[in-house]
Amino acid sequence: MTDQAWMEAALATARPQAVSALLRYFRDLDTAEEAFQEACLRALRTWPKNGPPRNPASWLIFVGRNAGVDTVRRLKRQTELPEEDKLSDLEDAEAAAVDRLDGADYRDDILRLLFICCHPDVPPAHQIALALRIVSGLSVRQIARAFLVSEAAMEQRITRAKGRIAGAGVPFETPGAVERSQRLGAVAAMLYLLFNEGYSAGFEDAPGRAPLCDEAIRLGRLLLRLFPAEPEIMGLTALMLLQNARAASRFDAAGNAILLEDQDRTRWNRKMIDEGLALVDKALRHRRPGPYQVQAAIAALHGRASTPAETDWPQIELLYARLETLTPSPVVTLNRAVAVSKVGGPGEALAMIEPLADRLSGYFYFHGMRGKLLLELGRGTEAREAFNRAVALAGTAAEAAHIRIYLDRLVTDTAAAKLRGAQ
Repeated sequence: MTDQAWMEAALATARPQAVSALLRYFRDLDTAEEAFQEACLRALRTWPKNGPPRNPASWLIFVGRNAGVDTVRRLKRQTELPEEDKLSDLEDAEAAAVDRLDGADYRDDILRLLFICCHPDVPPAHQIALALRIVSGLSVRQIARAFLVSEAAMEQRITRAKGRIAGAGVPFETPGAVERSQRLGAVAAMLYLLFNEGYSAGFEDAPGRAPLCDEAIRLGRLLLRLFPAEPEIMGLTALMLLQNARAASRFDAAGNAILLEDQDRTRWNRKMIDEGLALVDKALRHRRPGPYQVQAAIAALHGRASTPAETDWPQIELLYARLETLTPSPVVTLNRAVAVSKVGGPGEALAMIEPLADRLSGYFYFHGMRGKLLLELGRGTEAREAFNRAVALAGTAAEAAHIRIYLDRLVTDTAAAKLRGAQ
């Protein structure tokens, strides 16, 4: 790794710790972010010449704090600034910081920073954008490209999110055990939303939005280091790893979506799968199952199957039944019906999803699955109606193209049936 690459990696790794500590000191997102940026600039100037500090995060915290104080003093015109050599004399301060970086103060700082980004007064899409800007350090241009909006619109979105947080009077005190648990749940939900923003992208948008998946996994690993005994954080990180491991096989060269059972499993990322499987096994040993763990266990069964025929569908159906009790949802029931169709046949699965018609009338996947089940049952006319509805609701060109494959099959089957009748 080159010196430049090492410095960039060190700054990215230290960012959550440094920004969160600076936020606790200055109690203002903009000031903390600007102080960290100034510290990064000084690092890029001094580290190549003087060598890297033994702990980059502590160095950035104290340089950033001094830079922030410098700015605040200039703005308020209160006192004359000290000499530059005093601002940069960090030897003793850095040693003290190293001792604290592994302590609860910094753990709670990072959790607080993540929680502030997903404050309930901020809409979910804005939460993700703010976390990418403040915690991950992505530029406004990068975030705008991922969300397919203009830079001006994204800048406005982030500014509004900061304004809502400032107006909400978010406390900066160390959270208690109960509040910390609540915050952790909110942060986990935000990270999974971030992951899905990238994972749900169509073929054309996938290259620009794939970094969202990588960043969600990186932050998941960070949370796991902060809370190594939390099984739901293990489950969340495992779930993202196991899903993202299939990314290279989800579309063909023409951009058409490839179903899980038709994917080339040799293209799955085995290193990612192995990491996810280890986390699932570790989480389940805690015997405190939660929604992320159950979803990860389902993904693990797919990851362990070297061929579609080896998939343990009965166990997957049981896991979905468990997930229904933890998080009742028509979408969960719809997913369970996929497993039921494999175990009990299309008729049983269709009977399970028919009661969901009203609640999922505007959901692409409901009509697509219903059409497929009807097709398997030989009810072609009803299947065509369901597929047409799915095409109308498709969110991407790949989704629509996938459904049209079934429609084309219906046309072919109908023509063949007429030909046989004429003979």
